[in-house]
Order: sequence, then structure tokens, then C-alpha cells
Amino acid sequence: MEKSGPEETLSEPNKIGASTPYDFNGKNLTPYGGLLPVITMLEKLDFQSLVEQTVTSKRIPRAMDLYRFLLGIVLGLYIGFPRLNQLRFIARDPILTGILKVTKLPVQSTFWRLVNALHRNVARQILTVMRSMRERVWAAANVKLDVVTIDTDTTVHTLYGQQMGGRKSYNPKNKGKKSYQPILTFIAETREYVWGELRNGDRPTGKQVGDHLRNVRAALPPGVKEVCGRADSGFYCREAVEAYEEINARFVISARKTSRLVEELRQAAWQPSPKTDGDAECEFRYQPDGWEKPYRFVALRHEKTREETEPEETEQYQLFETSRYKYRVFVTDFSEPIDFVVWFYNQRGGGENLIKEANNDAGLAAHPSRRFDVNSNHFQLAMLAYNLNCWLMLFNREPQADATALQHTTLATSRLRFLFVAAKIWRHAGRTGVSYSDQYEEKGVFERLMDRLRRIAPRGQGYAPVMVPALR
Repeated sequence: MEKSGPEETLSEPNKIGASTPYDFNGKNLTPYGGLLPVITMLEKLDFQSLVEQTVTSKRIPRAMDLYRFLLGIVLGLYIGFPRLNQLRFIARDPILTGILKVTKLPVQSTFWRLVNALHRNVARQILTVMRSMRERVWAAANVKLDVVTIDTDTTVHTLYGQQMGGRKSYNPKNKGKKSYQPILTFIAETREYVWGELRNGDRPTGKQVGDHLRNVRAALPPGVKEVCGRADSGFYCREAVEAYEEINARFVISARKTSRLVEELRQAAWQPSPKTDGDAECEFRYQPDGWEKPYRFVALRHEKTREETEPEETEQYQLFETSRYKYRVFVTDFSEPIDFVVWFYNQRGGGENLIKEANNDAGLAAHPSRRFDVNSNHFQLAMLAYNLNCWLMLFNREPQADATALQHTTLATSRLRFLFVAAKIWRHAGRTGVSYSDQYEEKGVFERLMDRLRRIAPRGQGYAPVMVPALR
């Protein structure tokens, strides 16, 4: 059988070995060619003017202006350098210096002087920047979510220095060590970080939880009409329930063990639970002490085996025990069947993975200063770097209308596929360009992303969508 097309002529492979010569004569080469889509998105969405109008500082730096200092830190975090002293490794990178319009990044001490001069309010100002950027990204990427699910959780950052605000509190992995315990909330559909704050190591109070949830609702785009919230037992309190009701959000919260609640469980009418992983299920109306009215509680029961004689220590008390049973209990305003409530809550595991991603890949757990205000500002800069990846992936998604089918590409994977791309910066006749290898495997996806980003244009008070269909 004859072949239908001409046979490709394969060139000989490059022969690389121990005796291969090398030199350092290559000019304008960068391993971070994937920064071009990042700066294209930021430029098209007018990120610079947004930062300049929102973020304030009394210090007037001379090496670079405030915007470029903050952008340099955020891009360093996005590349994978969570410490300011690590920026020296990319101080002369041609694409980064080209973006920042300098020949070389300032030394570490210059960055530190600026970071130490930033007021504590800068953390909230960066959150304001992210809220505005979210609205712009959703408009340009044609994201029209009427209903969103918010996952709220805390994480524990063990401290190994003398950072202000460290407390010896809940720290299951490093018991007895001081830690921070920040609160974070993510949008489950797009994986974006919405709101959060760095906190000391004490458990959040009911008032702090309520204030956090109200801030989350205010930070959501105006097109969102309905909100569903999930939280673990660290947020089980009257103030959290009242805050969910105040922002018109449906909720499922894991309950903590109390003697009155255990008594209610013993008196409840238990039924077999074939649609869940529990041995039995029940529901009842119950009003905890100090709460203004009774709420619906649903529970699953697991019978303990003979080997389970000692109580297990479970993180955040998601599962509590009596002498014969283990229980999972939730307070909710959902009217759906018990199996749906349990299934809905179980999906919040994705939020825990997002926190791990922020901790490990975005540098969230790197608290570089002894000062709490400096660490608070760094916290928000790290989450801005995390959100850069989420926003780029919204523009990079396949044409689809179902938000539940949206795949998440982690920051670590995005770096390997789209950021760590060898490139050469060239200049000719007053123009500057970037050349990539013809062997780049993601060439088609990269070109599609750049085409979408370059078509972003203002329209009225927002931005014209560059993708169809809309993500709903």
C-alpha cells in the first residue's frame, strides 16, 4: 500500500556529551518566555492604572516607581521565587527587565526598604485591585456565573522565626510551635481567591468569621445573584450562620461536638443511608445555646469496629465519636435530601487543594519579615500571583458553557507548560520581538491564548468578550 503523503526528512539528532563545548555568548535569551501572555493580559486590562490609583505609599522610590516594584515582586512569586533575595537570580533576565523597563532589577535592600515602607492598608488595597481585576477578567473572558459556590477555610503556617503575631494554638503537624492561621475563601467554579487575611495563630472568633463572609460577598462580581457557602467545623458558630443569612447565601457547615448535640443524635430517628457512605442518616431541628432560632441539622452515623477502641484525632473535628459510633453532622438551610447535602459538602475538598497550591506554589507560607504588617502585604501579593494563573486559565479554556466541567490547571503545571518556555528577545528597526522554538509542543494553545488576549478591548464601562460561548 502506497503512502498518501510525502515522507518527512528527519534531521540528525544533536549529539551532546561530556566533551560538548559551551560558552556564555548567547544574548537576550530567557527561560521565562511565558511571561509575554501575562503582561499582555495585564496591559490589555489596564492593570497599571488600577494599581496606581488604588495602592498608596509615602515612600517615593527612585530605582523604579511603585507599580513596577510591586509588579516585579508579583512576577517573581509567579515564576516561583517567594523570597526577595531570590530575585537576584532573575535580576538581568531580558523579558522581565523589558516588562519592568529597567536594565537590571534593584538589589535586595532596595526592595526591602520599599516593602517595609508600605502601610498596613496596602493589603486591603491589593484586595481591592483583585476585585476590580476579577470583574474585568470575567467581562473579557465572557464568564457569566449567576450562581457561585464559596469555600472558606483556614490554614496553619508554622513559624520558624520571631514573627509578630505567632501563637501556640491549633497546629496538628507541628504541635507546640507558633503559627499563623489565616482565613481564605475561593470560588469553587473558577478556583479564584476572593478574600482572605493573615491572622495570628489563634482560632478566628465569631465576629471575625462574620466580617470575613460579608467582605467575601462584597468582593464578588455584581453579576452574581446567588451564593452557596461551605465551611468546616472551625467556622461552626452563630455569627457565621447569621452572616450567611445576611448576605443571602445558602450554606452547609460541619458541626462541632457538644454534649447537647450528642444527646440530640441519640434521640434522633435514624434511617438506613444507601446513597451515602454512612451506615445510617437522620435529620432534626435543633437550636444550639445562644442561637436565635432552630436550624436543620443532618447527620451520618458510622458504627465503630472492635479495633477502633481509642478515639481518633481528626483534623478540625470533622468526625466526632461516642462509645459506639462516629458521626458527621452538618447545619444547613438546604431543603434538599440528606445525600445531596453530604455530596455538596464533600466537594469542598477542592478548596483545601487550592490552599495547598497557594502555600506550596505561590509562596503563601513564606513570611519574610518579623513585622506582621509586612507579612500581611506579602500574603496578598502572593495571592495576586496565584490569581494571575486563574485568570490566564479562564482565557485559555476550551470553548465550553458549563462551569462545572471547567478543568483547573495548577500553578505548578502552568509553569511547566506555559511559563518555562525558552525564548530569544530580538530588536530590529526600532521594534522588539520574542522568538520561540519551533519545537514547542504547546505552540497551538499558546497562539490561541495570545490571540484572545490581544483582542481584549474596552466597551462602555467594561470590556468586550473575546470568547464564546459564555461560561455559566
